[in-house]
Amino acid sequence: MDSVVFGQYLPGNSFMHRLDPRLKIAGLIALLILVFFDAGFLGYAIIGLYVIACLISSKMPAKRVVKAMKPMLFMIAFLAIFNLLLLKTGHVIFKFGFLKIYSGAVSQTFYIIVRLVLIISLTTILTATTKPLDLTLGLEHLMKPLKKVSFPTHEVAMMISIALRFIPTLLEETQRIMKAQASRGVDFNEGSFKEKIAAIISLIIPLFISAFQRAEDLANAMESRNYIPGAPRTRYHELKWRSADTFALISVIALCACIITMSILR
Repeated sequence: MDSVVFGQYLPGNSFMHRLDPRLKIAGLIALLILVFFDAGFLGYAIIGLYVIACLISSKMPAKRVVKAMKPMLFMIAFLAIFNLLLLKTGHVIFKFGFLKIYSGAVSQTFYIIVRLVLIISLTTILTATTKPLDLTLGLEHLMKPLKKVSFPTHEVAMMISIALRFIPTLLEETQRIMKAQASRGVDFNEGSFKEKIAAIISLIIPLFISAFQRAEDLANAMESRNYIPGAPRTRYHELKWRSADTFALISVIALCACIITMSILR
């Protein structure tokens, strides 16, 4: 389980752990939007420093964020190669036969990689410092205005929370099935294209069966506890806004104002 990091809560009592989940969720959304602003290298450096400050205040080892990025390395590498080969803006900086790499492609690829790294880091910090129950409460509070149009805020918040909770479980299950199939002679790395397709099918089918079984077990457990969707319910744990939350909110607003101003003046 230690090898699966993304979406997993890390118990602790750091500054980030004590922050209100509503602020952390809203701050994450604001920062995710912010990384797509064209604020240049300086803007991304400022956001990067802010993310590092969040990582330090969470007392979470940096290697945990690095581990969370491992499953995304293939996608990052694919996007980088795709952009380097297809984007044709700026001047040519490398030429080999028909292959040409432009300066604009290099800068755009750099920004894409930085954006993905920031997004994964921010999401990892949120899920590692927020309990699934607090995440559900925070999402439900943020979506409360939608109740006026009969939007099922509690059910949606609970589904998102369960989905996040099950990401590490499914990844762990995938690793377990891969090891079991490898012990039976299935090779996921070698072989022809047809053999690789057969190996993937031997992985996907038991993974789907396991996921459906877990979903059924969860539904049975909720029914046995008399869970009724949409029914009014009270809470043992209520969220409280503290002065630290106000300080963190001001820092997020200041960062947003800074990056937006830089992108406008750019």
